[in-house]
Amino acid sequence: MRKQLVFVVLCLIAFGFAITSNANTYIVGDNSGWDISTNIDTWEQGKKFVVGDVLVFQYASTDSVCEVGQESFQTCNTTNVIKCYNDGNTSIPLTTPGERYFFCGNRLYCYSGMKLDVIVERNQSALAEAPLSSVPEAESGGSKNNNPSTIVPSGVVSIRVGSNFVLMGFLGVWSILISIV
Repeated sequence: MRKQLVFVVLCLIAFGFAITSNANTYIVGDNSGWDISTNIDTWEQGKKFVVGDVLVFQYASTDSVCEVGQESFQTCNTTNVIKCYNDGNTSIPLTTPGERYFFCGNRLYCYSGMKLDVIVERNQSALAEAPLSSVPEAESGGSKNNNPSTIVPSGVVSIRVGSNFVLMGFLGVWSILISIV
């Protein structure tokens, strides 16, 4: 009986780690960052974005990153933005499935290709998912090559893992108490 209980607890711990290891942090443009010289289309190829991932935009203080809807994205319309950032190091969590659109607030840079659209898919391994919703003007559709790529573990992962440690600790103490009784 005791061996079976220990096995169950170990399986629960392994499961806890497995469900939290899929969120990633992507540094847009990798080492080149969010810059006019970076080929954003090439950077994006092969990446699969899921709910829980985080996009990190690193850029010069003279640049910016704006989130916009699909129509504004296609025309580089800088007057109808959802939100603009200009702090040089912007982290944007991908919290819901759907298509998201970003471009540089400098319209000429946007026309030159300093823009990014990502399709955020549901995180199939998450136990509790956010309800399906989208950013204004966003339309889902299209497909991208979704091969794995180089990524950096995100803070979201460590938060989830931390909460699982509490749960697993509780289950471990509970199993010890049961085995004593």
